[in-house]
Amino acid sequence: MTATVGTVLRGRTVVPGVVTGEALVSPETISGWGGIDPATGTIVEARHALQGVCFTGKILVFPGAKGSSGWSAFFQSTRLLGTAPLGMVFTVTTTKAALGAVVTRVPALADLDADPVQVLRTGDRIRLDATAGTVELLARAGEGT
Repeated sequence: MTATVGTVLRGRTVVPGVVTGEALVSPETISGWGGIDPATGTIVEARHALQGVCFTGKILVFPGAKGSSGWSAFFQSTRLLGTAPLGMVFTVTTTKAALGAVVTRVPALADLDADPVQVLRTGDRIRLDATAGTVELLARAGEGT
């Protein structure tokens, strides 16, 4: 699917809410326990495509969670420390990813009608309306605000 400004993806609400912000797109699943630094909101997982990148205040778009059930505890810590992502969009709902979104208390959407990792790019400005079950592409990275 070639996305242009105005493209809308539809999915299933995990946590309701509406946010607008910059997408941070990860081509890989993310490990919570040992894969992120909750104090800084940075992905620290060795050999991860986004190692060293901070997700704080961004809408995290990723395939899902990997690792142990400790995943959700690490993402809950980001909420408590003020380093959480602004929202989450993940490709497939798993219990780890869903629980992580719930305890992080950010709008979250999953099981979309197109793969958001393939459609969206890091730096895109998007509107995540998890209450209505939509993600809208507002501006492409580098093409305006």
